[in-house]
Amino acid sequence: MIKLDHVSKTFGGANEVHAVRDVSLEIAEGEIFGIIGYSGAGKSTLVRCINLLEKPTAGSVTVDGQELIRMPLPGQEKKDRPTELPARELRNVRKKIGMIFQQFNLMPSRTVEQNVAFPLKGSGLSKEATAAKVKELLELVDLPDKAGAYPSQLSGGQKQRVAIARALANDPKVLLCDEATSALDPQTTRSILELIRDINRKTNITVVIITHEMAVVKEICHKVAVMEEGWVVEEGTVYDVFSSPRKPVTRSFIATTSNLGKVEELIAAGDPLVAAKPGELIVRLSYGRTNVSEATISEVSRRFNVDVSILYSNMEILDGAPLGGLVARISGDKVQEAIGYLSEKNVVVEVLKRG
Repeated sequence: MIKLDHVSKTFGGANEVHAVRDVSLEIAEGEIFGIIGYSGAGKSTLVRCINLLEKPTAGSVTVDGQELIRMPLPGQEKKDRPTELPARELRNVRKKIGMIFQQFNLMPSRTVEQNVAFPLKGSGLSKEATAAKVKELLELVDLPDKAGAYPSQLSGGQKQRVAIARALANDPKVLLCDEATSALDPQTTRSILELIRDINRKTNITVVIITHEMAVVKEICHKVAVMEEGWVVEEGTVYDVFSSPRKPVTRSFIATTSNLGKVEELIAAGDPLVAAKPGELIVRLSYGRTNVSEATISEVSRRFNVDVSILYSNMEILDGAPLGGLVARISGDKVQEAIGYLSEKNVVVEVLKRG
């Protein structure tokens, strides 16, 4: 549905800013795709290149099989000429790309009904058909009783629901969500994510979510790309990225969603919880979908006569598969053999501290 081919975006001026650097991504139809990064990573600029709110400096953007723009790659300017959809065709394409924002962007002087109906101006629909469409959309976002209300009378979650209804007015094939839950509390965030997931299931709309919160990616996305300083540094299914993060920035994001990453802080602080006597090891064990159901701790304790004291653990379901691990204190004469056995069972073992 969406193909970005070597897309770059540079903002000019005295001090050039390379917001997006040589990004190539393919997002399948019906997929919920997350793009995550810290502030300044380039993720919002990248998503705005999809509907050409920002025009790429280099590379091409294709949506639903139609190339919207192609800019020459560095060094190819003399060989390749820029191509771009004419303004009228681009407007038609944009009607099929809905977008919602962190601050909702509702018109305060118009009612909920009028806000949702606004994108339908010029669509050729009759007043009756427009009213029916708006009613259908408000029912979809569970706000049928708020048609006559004004944005100032709504909660943050209700405003975002109205924004989602407005973004869906032209039956788009793509929904871009730029930090759409950042201004909401955790409970409201979950309800909005559940709504987006429900809409995705009902309509097969392709969703691109920009966020700086790994918990959002974990909750709703099928795939994720991690951005840092304009580059996509890691990409894959949410399960694969969570279970085997390759880059420090990815590990940093994942640590915010799991207690397993806090053990380093406890060790650095000399917390008694992670104290180790002579001969003891503090280890972190990470499980994947192939071994989470096996009784590895009991088995290793019996087989190698080692003592394993579980300090704390974390287990969750990602995309229908279990993922997690635990931090434990382990001791005995055959500790190394026990660690080797766990590794053979595809359990990732990290020795964090030696007594």
